[in-house]
Amino acid sequence: MRFSMKNGILNPIHFSAEDSFKISQIPTTSQPQFNAQFPFNQDLQKHLTGKQLLLDDIPFTLEIIQAHYENGYLIYKKGIDIQGKQLICQRCGNKNPQLFSTFPCSKCGETCYYCRHCIMMGRISECTPLISWCGPVPDTILPTKIMAWHGMLSEGQQEASNRVADAIMQNKEWLIWAVCGAGKTEVLFAGIEAALASGKRICIATPRTDVVLELAPRLKSAFPEIPIATLYGGSEDRHMYAPLTIATTHQLLRFYHAFDAIILDEVDAFPYTVEESLQYAAIQARKLTSAMIYLTATPNEKWQRECRYGRRSFTTIPARFHRYPLPVPRFEWCGNWKKQLQKGKLPPNVIHYIQKRLQSGKQALVFFPHIELMEKALTILQQFSPKIEAVHAEDPERKEKVQRMRAKQTPLLLTTTILERGVTFPNIDVVVVGAEEDIFSESALVQIAGRAGRSKDFPYGDVTFFHYGKTSEMLKAKKQIMSMNSEGVKRGLIDLIDRKENQS
Repeated sequence: MRFSMKNGILNPIHFSAEDSFKISQIPTTSQPQFNAQFPFNQDLQKHLTGKQLLLDDIPFTLEIIQAHYENGYLIYKKGIDIQGKQLICQRCGNKNPQLFSTFPCSKCGETCYYCRHCIMMGRISECTPLISWCGPVPDTILPTKIMAWHGMLSEGQQEASNRVADAIMQNKEWLIWAVCGAGKTEVLFAGIEAALASGKRICIATPRTDVVLELAPRLKSAFPEIPIATLYGGSEDRHMYAPLTIATTHQLLRFYHAFDAIILDEVDAFPYTVEESLQYAAIQARKLTSAMIYLTATPNEKWQRECRYGRRSFTTIPARFHRYPLPVPRFEWCGNWKKQLQKGKLPPNVIHYIQKRLQSGKQALVFFPHIELMEKALTILQQFSPKIEAVHAEDPERKEKVQRMRAKQTPLLLTTTILERGVTFPNIDVVVVGAEEDIFSESALVQIAGRAGRSKDFPYGDVTFFHYGKTSEMLKAKKQIMSMNSEGVKRGLIDLIDRKENQS
């Protein structure tokens, strides 16, 4: 679309009119004076509060939108800013010239640059404004009793819970470094309750949709009378205004200065770690004065160093709620396993391990670095049991195969790193074949090891890394697990010392 300017006020007009411009061509605009007497549309208010949306995402006429703009209730912002020769997408932060392209635009009658990076959320171009609400926020009526959860926290969880609540109320940034299976979700409840009681708006964001779907029922059970928006690709809650939001980090691209606190779960997980736009979105979605809580079992090396040297505020939960130590990985050399797989064989010690699990009836997750190698191994292992299955990210039966594993219909499930986190099986062993491969970073290996021993009924689990040479990532992963166990013992959070702790 195009705009004309009169007394500093933007007026959307047909592209054929003279003295009209793309919004990216207008240097500065003044915000119309706020008119407190204007009868604003409450549905539009709920739709736009804390967001920045394209006109196509707003189910109201341009006349209604313009009236609210002229009365100071919303603002038009450039979708793409041009600074010299550099294009900057204001929605996703993209500055890469290779991720911009041009098209003949029917809305402004000219050739327009658009951002290819966030095209999946609707095309944003030189002439498309981002529209945000700047009027009063919707009223939220809270129930007398905000939280319905009455569980007990462990000592380690309680300390972290106190820190989370304080950080949220004091608008601080804080890292909760909690081992896999420590019960991070429950640690959040007191902070969420305090925030809601004081009128704050909270978002729990995570890189993966399946984690959003897992968290949603748990949060709704803990806060049954609080409106909760659950946002992911295709979600029906997309336009819902709520005091508590659970969202994928991709969905944060729609928000702008929305939340008093963002709790970023699995901050080390793909794709958040590799997509700068998602990190940009998390910053954009925060209010200028707000809290940011990071949750992870595996902070990256830079964050770990900052924690050690006092440059990052953090709290560790070094032990699981059941007070047993984390299973420590056992390293076992298996030779050139890839060469053997190409010949239709697996290393004898890997075969022996698998046969032993099948004979004992102990389920296991078997991780492989690549799909094609995993599928070769599947053909070999199904000779021992046709019920053995394999799963990967693009598998159309992924959910069904995981469910069969949970139902104990599958003795062994071969998998890529897709199951390194976010899944819990009560009584399993964990195997990595080819632990020396680059895809198995310290973070990935700690998460994989964290699949074992999660249940209080089955707190032990064997973790074996078959390898063709130890790597620094393998050694760092083992060191981190042993360090957490040591800290847990020192703080009185672990009752038993792992009998396998000193094995190599």
